[in-house]
Amino acid sequence: MADDKKGAKKGDGEQAQKAPKAAKGEGAAAADAGDKRDKRDKGERGGGKKGKGGADRAASGGMSTPPAASTTDAVPPRLLDKYKAEVIPALTKQFNYKNPMQVPRLQKIVVNMGLGAAVANPKIIDTAVEELKAMSGQKPVVTRAKKAIANFKLRAGIPIGAMITLRRARMWEFLDRLVTVALPRTRDFKGVSRKAFDGKGNYTLGLREQIIFPEINYDKIDAIKGLNISFVTTARTDEEGRALLQRLGMPFRAT
Repeated sequence: MADDKKGAKKGDGEQAQKAPKAAKGEGAAAADAGDKRDKRDKGERGGGKKGKGGADRAASGGMSTPPAASTTDAVPPRLLDKYKAEVIPALTKQFNYKNPMQVPRLQKIVVNMGLGAAVANPKIIDTAVEELKAMSGQKPVVTRAKKAIANFKLRAGIPIGAMITLRRARMWEFLDRLVTVALPRTRDFKGVSRKAFDGKGNYTLGLREQIIFPEINYDKIDAIKGLNISFVTTARTDEEGRALLQRLGMPFRAT
């Protein structure tokens, strides 16, 4: 009898210990079921969004709609139209050209800004780059010293200037702004030199101040910078190059 009572008590104790564990296991199973149900609901909502996107793609033929193309035609540069309509016939008559390809034409314009002060103040290069970009609408290239010169405290490889090469539409637009707006703003302007040709029809113009260009904000400049502008043409002689630039509007001095 005593053994039976001890066995009954032991069995009751084991069942009492197992009951909390079973309850804990049931709680964990319920929590897992709840998590799975939440994930399933999120998946259904996400699937609905994907389905909507898929329906949109299916309605559009499976391809994304390209942006609408601009219907505005590009306006050709004014000087280019003048060159074709007026300059070519005039030069053909003046120099008796037999072939239209013999008529001189403007190939490119090179704008160069040399900055010796950049040896002591390298930050001036950044402002020069921004100013050239504003003047021409194109990002310039920083030029660097090719060799070291001790007398000028110059080391090889350090930036000492910036330059830009303009062709096609930007070239014509820059020339138009130069002869129409910038040069007349020069102080005591009486025209440009007629002698700055290289013997092969190419012309180089020197400017002392960059502020003659209206794109330059006078309040933001840190120093007055000069620049050289080279006009590269297909003319064979200086006379042909001078006639080309003069008919394009370059204000040469009388003497």
